Amino acid sequence: MPNKISGYPSTQPPLPVNGSGGSAAPTKGGASGAGGGVAGAAADQVTITGSARALQNVANAIAAAPVVDAAKVASIKQALQSGSYQVDARRVATQMLRFERGMK
Repeated sequence: MPNKISGYPSTQPPLPVNGSGGSAAPTKGGASGAGGGVAGAAADQVTITGSARALQNVANAIAAAPVVDAAKVASIKQALQSGSYQVDARRVATQMLRFERGMK
């Protein structure tokens, strides 16, 4: 009766996975152990799509971007120190309401 997880019959032990930290040393051609491996086993392959590469590039760009816009912070800091910073209460309230509506 095959094992539901691996598909191997319960009497046949599964082959060790290369790179899994096991003690069996990998041999050329993907076989393992002394004469107990699968001869000519195909190597696993991973293919990354163009959209996956684009997503990775976007993730890298986001990770590299600064969290804070230093120029904007400096501008606001200068306006606060000079007393010329003006708060648009209507805009703040509108943005708070828009945020609250988006939370529901």
